[in-house]
Amino acid sequence: MVPFAIAGLAAFAVAGAIVWLANGPESWLQTCVAGFLVGIPGLITMIVHDRNRRRRRSITHAAFREN
Repeated sequence: MVPFAIAGLAAFAVAGAIVWLANGPESWLQTCVAGFLVGIPGLITMIVHDRNRRRRRSITHAAFREN
């Protein structure tokens, strides 16, 4: 899931840069900034989730190999 979050952050960053450089509407720039900022906690959540999922799988596989 982490690549999806990174792609979303990158999309908002690129869109924000384009809007800023093109002197686009202020509300569009605010939307890009908000999307980027909201994406950061989402990225952190996905990193933690993936790390815990890897840990749970290794525990399950280790228990399976013992039997």
